[in-house]
Amino acid sequence: MPNRWGIPKATEEIVINRDLNCIYCGIRFQESDSNRKTGRTWEHIINDLTLTGVENIGLCCGSCNSSKGIKTLQEWLNSKYCTEKGITSDSVALVVKKHLGP
Repeated sequence: MPNRWGIPKATEEIVINRDLNCIYCGIRFQESDSNRKTGRTWEHIINDLTLTGVENIGLCCGSCNSSKGIKTLQEWLNSKYCTEKGITSDSVALVVKKHLGP
């Protein structure tokens, strides 16, 4: 049964076990963290709600998710937010790097 974002339960379980840190900035998630900025949120790496497999779904902090919004991955990585946070194509998680190409 998918959740309200259409992410299948099997995908959720894999991603929750894989992404212990934000896939973008690397902040470590805490189970008890209810802070919207640092708590984990579901992320479609490529902004396409029909792509709900483990290769396009990740967990990121609320700050990164809010900043990225509907921007493309490359557009967001070039943003002021990423520059100020030191987020680059080299520093993101492997699941994100796979979308950036060679």
